[in-house]
Formats: sequence, structure tokens, C-alpha cells
Amino acid sequence: MDPPAAKRSRGCPAGPEERDAGAGAVRCRGRPEALLDLSAKRVAESWAFEQVEERFSRVPEPVQKRIVFWSFPRSEREICMYSSLGYQPPEGEHDARVPFTRGLHLLQSGAVDRVLQVGFHLSGNVREPGGPGEPERLYHVSISFDRCKITSVSCGCDNRDLFYCAHVVALSLHRIRHAHQVELRLPISETLSQMNRDQLQKFVQYLISAHHTEVLPTAQRLADEILLLGSEINLVHGAPDPTAGAGIEDANCWHLDEEQIQEQVKQLLSNGGYYGASQQLRSMFCKVREMLRMRDSNGARMLILMTEQFLQDPRLALWRQQGAGMTDKCRQLWDELGALWVCVILSPHCKPEERTSWLQLLSKWDKLDVCPLEEGNYSFDGPSLQPTAALIPELLQKGSTCITNMEGWVGHPLDPIGCLCRALLEACRLEEETLAIYPDSGPEKRKVAYQHVPVPGSPGESYLAMALEVALLGLGQQRALPDGLYAQDKVVRNEEQLLALLEEVELDERLVQVLRKQAGQLLEGGPFSGFGEVLFRESVPMHTCARYLFTALLPHDPDLAYRLALRAMRLPVLETAFPAGEPPSNPLDSIMSNRFPRWFILGHLETRQCELASAMLTAAKGDPKWLHAVLGSIQQNIHSPALLFKLAQDACKTATPASAPPDTTLLGIALELGLQVMRMTLNTMTWRRREMVRWLVSCATEIGPQALMNIMQNWYSLFTPVEAATIVAVTGTTHATLLRLQLDAARREELWACARTLALQCAMKDPQNCALPALTLCEKNQAAFEAAYQIVLDAAAGGLGHAHLFTVARYMEHRGLPLRAYKLATLALAQLSIAFNQDSHPAVNDVLWACSLSHSLGRHELSAIVPLIIRSIHCAPMLSDILRRWTLSAPGLGPLGARRAAKPLGADRAPLCQLLDAAVAAYITTSHSRLTHISPRHYSDFIEFLGKARETFLLAPDGHLQFAQFLENLKQTYKGKKKLMLLVRERFG
Repeated sequence: MDPPAAKRSRGCPAGPEERDAGAGAVRCRGRPEALLDLSAKRVAESWAFEQVEERFSRVPEPVQKRIVFWSFPRSEREICMYSSLGYQPPEGEHDARVPFTRGLHLLQSGAVDRVLQVGFHLSGNVREPGGPGEPERLYHVSISFDRCKITSVSCGCDNRDLFYCAHVVALSLHRIRHAHQVELRLPISETLSQMNRDQLQKFVQYLISAHHTEVLPTAQRLADEILLLGSEINLVHGAPDPTAGAGIEDANCWHLDEEQIQEQVKQLLSNGGYYGASQQLRSMFCKVREMLRMRDSNGARMLILMTEQFLQDPRLALWRQQGAGMTDKCRQLWDELGALWVCVILSPHCKPEERTSWLQLLSKWDKLDVCPLEEGNYSFDGPSLQPTAALIPELLQKGSTCITNMEGWVGHPLDPIGCLCRALLEACRLEEETLAIYPDSGPEKRKVAYQHVPVPGSPGESYLAMALEVALLGLGQQRALPDGLYAQDKVVRNEEQLLALLEEVELDERLVQVLRKQAGQLLEGGPFSGFGEVLFRESVPMHTCARYLFTALLPHDPDLAYRLALRAMRLPVLETAFPAGEPPSNPLDSIMSNRFPRWFILGHLETRQCELASAMLTAAKGDPKWLHAVLGSIQQNIHSPALLFKLAQDACKTATPASAPPDTTLLGIALELGLQVMRMTLNTMTWRRREMVRWLVSCATEIGPQALMNIMQNWYSLFTPVEAATIVAVTGTTHATLLRLQLDAARREELWACARTLALQCAMKDPQNCALPALTLCEKNQAAFEAAYQIVLDAAAGGLGHAHLFTVARYMEHRGLPLRAYKLATLALAQLSIAFNQDSHPAVNDVLWACSLSHSLGRHELSAIVPLIIRSIHCAPMLSDILRRWTLSAPGLGPLGARRAAKPLGADRAPLCQLLDAAVAAYITTSHSRLTHISPRHYSDFIEFLGKARETFLLAPDGHLQFAQFLENLKQTYKGKKKLMLLVRERFG
């Protein structure tokens, strides 16, 4: 960033007569000071100090000083722009690392001193505090400037970044804010022209003496050349002066370190996979936009440098060789690059020769093999928009048989609508006096203000109105959805960006008229409008645009707003797939996954459709006409049950504010949408069904008892039997619900009767899952309870499983009906079968409970259940456990306090003798079965098993003898298992 050695050759000093005259010189003798400053300012902004045939010395000295004074940049905004790139602090925070912020703090702390301006060269020292334990650092800063632009900078910190360091910022701000405190000198050539020979010789010798180690070789070389009459240096008139500024024909632009820009872009592209790299590149794009907005020629220079580095990205060649597409992040960066070139080329402020050179560059880059192509089909030979058959949960008549596919303006790679809209809005931007240009000015985002700017040659037109018209024309165009995920996502992003721009514009009466006019034209636009009557299957939906128009038009023309939004509710790609009334196969999920693989963003589009419908429902509250119109549109066009359920929830919430009475019409619509969701998802069991059912009951409760009874009476088409019995009937009769409804006794009984009828119907349809809820609900009504009990008995014969029967039986015992519990338990045992090796069968506890119940009822019930136990249970440990439990106490109605039998039953007497025989036989059978395939590691378990068997054998009078015979049989039969038989002898003899 070193300044150039010299700017221009300066001539010899002019005579006194030339100082007051000169063809083009600024002549200010006798002018007031204000006019003198104004003239100097104009000269400083247009050229330096000389014209083609004039010398600076011809200008009077007061004017010379004023021109030098006014040539330094007077706005801090440019300093900020050239010193605030490269750091992106988190939103709402201020990063002290930003060079402009650091430079401002250094200035405010008094760190700048020894500031001297010689001609167009500014220098000074900046002191920066060191870190903990470090000394203060001193940096020497030099700045060259020309025509109110900084043209080169140099700082001792050697901190190479894209733009200026904090020390350059501090010195520049010092010059702007404290200009009259800066020592001001004319260019050094003017000072030298006032010296005689002795003074010049003394000046040179002192300069060499002060810096002899650095400049002595250069001074000797220059002296040798000057003394040589034919040398090149003697052929040039005058001598270079680094402080004299440039000539009018010289380039004039802000300092830009091109090498550093190229290096940083290259480095960021190499780290393209990281989020921070993409953000840094986007911040550089934003800096280009800022330069273009300020008409800074460096904007195009910087964009050229960035483009060249983008084209040198090694990944481009790799992707081309592999036939793979770019990553999404890279595509987005290339899109922004292309959009910036559109802005540059279309800029009305660029010169024709500049535009020609840029177009040549673009043409050259386009011919490179690695130059990427835009994704998506935007040509006229792409797929045509196909009308639905009907238009052919019409074209023929109009004389039109086909429509050529139109190029989509929104989502186009070059974003023509976005560029044009931004350009028009930029012309209308109202710059506030308190414009925040400093990074630390506050976290609040400044609201952009616009004003109407007349269009020259078009009376009544304004650029602001044109921006609105252009955006609506592009957004409302009927266009085919492009191929590819990225191209479709680009369509969505471009729409959102355009609408974000429009939402910043405050609508006045003039713009409202534009809105109404454009909305009417969109409705009558025919096949070229996305709001027209004829809409084709592949068309991009208008939901997002329609939501903006609806919100904007509603306060001014509600009828037009609703007509436009209702027309935009269509989603033709789904309408042609499912005829009216035919639900999709998997409604809760987005149907695009299986049926529409090309519509990658269908889920997003359905969500936008839902948001439009929600906006209309909310706005139509209190207006039955529009509420029913919106309901009809929702039922016809929205095919996703999840979104319909969300709409129902939103409508119910809007209809029941906390501080106002409910809107019954909107509540009814919410209920109707909920009923539609129930019908659509009846055969699709998902985790959200329970939530949906509970919400529907709650919504019906808000409306009133009749709505609640209606869904109970029509449950077949809405709910599964389990949902109806366990959620609808139960929730609809809870204490909280009854309090909410505030019913009298008759109406409360009517609701209860409806719930009981529902429960009985569910129990008949699905007794396994609904019998117990039905019994619970019918407890307080004897007739209904008996009916539910009979349903369970009938279902037992029809295949109701033993687990459900045991559950209902336990319920009956808990309710004080032991005989009914016993009846159901025997039915369950009749269906049960537990094999010899199923010690841990799930029904073990149920069997033991049934046996305990029968024992408590008396000897008769126990005798009746023994054959069932013997027939169903073949597991020896279970049989012996049951037998032992029954021998501990006498049978009888123990729980009810009745007298027990005189003494406990004996195992060798009826009815337990049958169970004892069955247990002994089970042990014998199980022993042989286990010994058939036993391994040595299970010997110890088998010995323990025989120990339990002996306990059971001993319950019989001759049990000891039977067990001995059993063991002897084992020893003879399995004598080959010597180790096992040895263990048997050691334990049992």
C-alpha cells in the first residue's frame, strides 16, 4: 500500500506576472472568502491544480491553499465503506475488531498527533495501546489523495486487509473532523520554487544528512544523471512531485488493493464448504453493491477481480469432469455474482466505453469451458404448460388450444424483475439526515423510506409506482416451475426477496390505486396471468404473492382482496392428481414424495397455501359471507390433512378470544375443517390422530352440546372405535366438559345417554379394545352396564382373547362383582394354554389371580375351575404353586366376611386330588422332556427342578414311594448321563 514515488512532473517557477493571470486559472482577487472557498472546492472536486497548458504556480497562493484544503475527502461515509469489510459481528452486537470502529476509538482517545499535510499528501503518527504487559505501539501513516478521493495509503502496521486499517481510519477522520488543526503546506514543488540556489543547496544537503544511510546512493545516482547533459532526466521538463496531485487526464478513484482482493477471494473459495467463508463472500458482494450505489468506479473493478477468481476455482473443472452439479452454496454465490453484473451493465451512470469493455469481458468468460451454466430450463423449447382435462379429501370455447411456455421472470438466473425493481426503488430512496453509517451506531435496523420521484417525460408516473408495477407483473406471471431442486428453491427465494422489498414500501393513496389496477389486471389477465381463470398443471402457484396483495388491499377494497386471494388458492398439480372427494393414499405426509418427485418444493408451496388461507380466515372473522367462501375454497384446494388441521386450530383460536365472546360462525368453520381432517385420516393411523381427536372434542364443546352429540352420533365416519370410546365419549362427559357446557339435568342426561350409546356401539364393533371403556362409561346406568357386560360375554364366544377377558374380569372384581369376574375368568381360562416350559408366560399372574378368586368364592366355584386349570395349564411349577396356595386356607367368601369352611382342603381329597395328579404327571413329563436335550451346564438347574418335584410328590399319601420310583426310572433310563445321575444320587439318594 505504498504511495507512488511521484505524481506528475512539475515545471519551473513562474514569474510574478504569471501568478495573477493565466488562461484557465482560478482568478479570485477581490472575491469574498465564501466565493473563494466555493471556487476552490469546485476545482478540488473536478481536477487537481493544472490544466493542459497551465501550471499550479499560476494560481494565486490563497487559492492554492484552499484547493489543497478542499481536495481531501469531506465525507466519513466513504471512509467507513472502505474500512468496514471483512468482519461480520453477530446480529445486534458490535465487533471492536472492525477497522472503522477501532479507528474511531483511537481518534476519540487522542491517539493521533504530528499530522502534516503537504500538498496532496497527509502524514501523521497513531499511537495504539499495547496488550497486557506490552508497550505502546507507534505507527507512521501516509495518505495520498486526489479530487476528494484517497488514492493510496501506507501504514507501519503492515496489516494487509481488503481495505484500510484502523490507523488509516484514525488519521483520515482526524483530517475530516479537525481539518483546521492540521498544518497545511503547498506541494513541495511550490515551496522549492520560492528558494534561491543557496537555499536549495542547503535544503538538499540537510535532507541527505538526515537520511544519508537511506537516500545517499539514490542522491548520488540522480546527481550523476543531472550532470550528464544528454541523460534522460535532462530531457524532461520539470521534476516529479509526490505531493502535487494528478492531472485532469489521470485516473481518479479510491485506493483499492487488487492483489489483496484476489488473494482473499481465492482463500475464501478454497474454504467454500464453511459457513463463514460464504458469509464473507456475501459481505464482499454487499460492498460491491454499496460502491455501485455511491457510483464508485471501484465497484466494477472489485467485481471483475472477484469474477476472475471465481472462474479460477479448481472445483469448477472437477465438477465438469465428474458431470456433477455445484453445491447449493456455490450456486447461490454464482447467482449473486450474475445479479451484480446485471446491475453493473444496466447502470445508467456508466460510460459507453466502460459498458463495451465489460461486455467483452463477459463474452470472453462465457467462452471458457469451466464457466458454469444456469440450472433450470428457461428456453422456449422446454416442457409446455399442459391444461387440465376440465379446462381443455374451456380453452376450446375461448378459441385457444395451446399456450407456448413462457420464460419465468421470477427465478430467472439473472433476476431481471429483482434488478429492475431494486433499481427503481433505489431512485426513490429517501436519505435521512441521521443516516447511520457507523458500525457502532446501534443494533436497530433503520427503516428504509421512499418517496415518489417523477419519471421524466411521463406525466403522472413515478419510479416508486413503476417499481410496484414491475414487481407485481413478475410475481403474477403464469410460468412453469423449472426443473431441479435448486432452480425451484431459487423461485421461492426470489419471490420472498421481492415481497420483502415491497413490504418496506409504505402504501399511500397513489400506490393503493396502482395495487387495485394491477390486481384487476391480474384477475383478467387470461392464460398469461397466474391469477387468470385458466391455470395449468405445471404453473407456479400464486399463494405468496396473493397473501401480500390480500393484506395490502383489504383495508381499501375488501371485495377485490378476497376475489384475488380465493382465485390464488389453487394448486393445480394436486387438483389434477386427485379428483374431488378422493383422498390420497398417505394424507398426513406430503404426497409429493411418492407421486411428484419433480416438485421438490411442493411441501413448501402447500405451507404457503395454508398461510394464505389462514390470513383470509382471520380477516373474515365476523363476516359469514366471506367465511363460507373461504371454507369452500379450503375444502376444494387444500389436500394436506396436517395443514387443514392447522387451519382448524388457527380458526378456533381466532374465534375464541380471551376478552370477547366467541365467533360462532368461525367456530363452526373450525369444526367443519376438523371433521374433514378426521374423515381424511380415518384409515391412516398416525401419532397425531389422538391430538386431532382431542382437539375436535374441545372445539365441539366450545360450540355447544348439540355439536358434541352430533360427532358422537356420527362417529362411524370420523373415528375408530378405540378413539370414539376412549377419547370422544370419555372427554365429552368429564366434569370439566360438563361445567363448560353448563347443562341442566335433562340435557346432561341426554349427553350421557349419547355417550353410553356410542360406547356400546364401539364395544360391539371392537370388543377387544372397547369393552372395558364401555363398561366404565356405563357404570351409573344399570341397563347400559348389563348391555355392555352381555357384549363381553358374546365376544368371548366370538374370539375375544384371554388377556382382554382377564382385564375385564379384574375390573368386575374391583367393582364388587366377584361372580361376574369369576364367570369371565373361566371364559379366559378356557381359551388359555400354557405349555410345560412356559414358566414365565404373560398370563401367569392372571391365572393365579383367577385361582385366588375362585378359592375366595367357595368350594363349589373352586371345584368348577379345577378341570379348566388342568386342561389349560401344563407347566408343573405353576400347577404345584396353585395347589399349594389352595391348601393354605379353607375356601369361602373371605373378602366379604362370610364364614369359612371348617378346615383347609387336603391335597389328596377332591377336588384338589385331580390337580395333584396333574401336577405330578406334569413334573414327570417335563423331566423326561428336559433330559432329552440337556447339557452339562444345565445339570444344577435340573437338580433344583427335581427338588421342587419332590415337594409336590410328598403332598400325596404315598408320595415318598412315588418319587423314589420316579428317580429309579430316571436312573435306569438315563444311565448314560453318569455325571448327572451321580448328582441325583448325591442329592436324593
